[in-house]
Amino acid sequence: MEARGAGGGGGAGPACGCKGIRSCLLCEGPAPAAPPPQEKGNFTYCPATGLAVGNECSEFAGWAFPFPGVFLLEEFISQDEEYKMVQLMDQDDWKLSQSGRRKQDYGPKVNFKKKKLKTGGFFGLPSFSQEIVQRMKAHSALEDFFPVEQCNLDYLPERGSAIDPHFDDWWLWGERLVSLNLLSKTVLSMSCESEDGLQLVANHKQAMGESNPSASPQASQSHKQNHLPSTTVCENLASWDINYLFSSRFIPYKKVTVDIHLPRRSLIVLFGDARYKWKHAIYRKHIEHRRVCVTFRELSAEFALGGEQEKLGKELLEIALTFQGKPV
Repeated sequence: MEARGAGGGGGAGPACGCKGIRSCLLCEGPAPAAPPPQEKGNFTYCPATGLAVGNECSEFAGWAFPFPGVFLLEEFISQDEEYKMVQLMDQDDWKLSQSGRRKQDYGPKVNFKKKKLKTGGFFGLPSFSQEIVQRMKAHSALEDFFPVEQCNLDYLPERGSAIDPHFDDWWLWGERLVSLNLLSKTVLSMSCESEDGLQLVANHKQAMGESNPSASPQASQSHKQNHLPSTTVCENLASWDINYLFSSRFIPYKKVTVDIHLPRRSLIVLFGDARYKWKHAIYRKHIEHRRVCVTFRELSAEFALGGEQEKLGKELLEIALTFQGKPV
């Protein structure tokens, strides 16, 4: 299907790349004068504790549950580095993509339905990412991370840019998804369609009416390990002392939505349950200004050492890490 509207891919022109049921503000009608109000999910992820905490405005206020599989680093790059990266991206063409986004791909051409790929035309990740990839390895969660694909996505509020809840492919891409959030803050919205029950735990000190207790050892240790500053969502967590035997509650996973706040210039890694159990999305209402997302993906076990397609995986990785690529 051809892109709707008219015009080309450079700049915020009148064309869009929407297909099927997906749409953006350009094919729906004129953009509103201001972004829609920012609504929240019913839980918010706290990087200092690893908990998804019920929002005060929701029915789950005072409840929480562990949310594993997220590693968040704030201020991963400097403002000057951010400016230079985006400037270099904008020197290349942005291709129209669905739901009001534009994209640049640095990776093999892939047919995911047929599980086939071609290396022709793939010359590696861009040169400006080499320092970023090297810096990742200073963190234990990424010390053995070797990206084989990079995808830049450009979000603009006037286009109504968004991406629907989804899982990234499991056949080609491995466990860790690494994304660098540039130019503006946003919210990564997590949802799960499972009918299984999720166990919530209550803040039993609050339930007993105690006030202003000291921070729990678990929260302090997690905060120390991740080297993350306290964020707004964590400010009221000093009173949390998780005790599964004191008070718990079961609800279906599908009733839960978790907001992960991504500050500008932050790096997030999704793995484990956050990668394979929870879908992730960026909603239109959370794009207030231009946002560029740089996502790095590693190969799955099938293409790694000992896998059925080890030889092809080695070839792809050797190409990727030359850092001589242009968008394909």
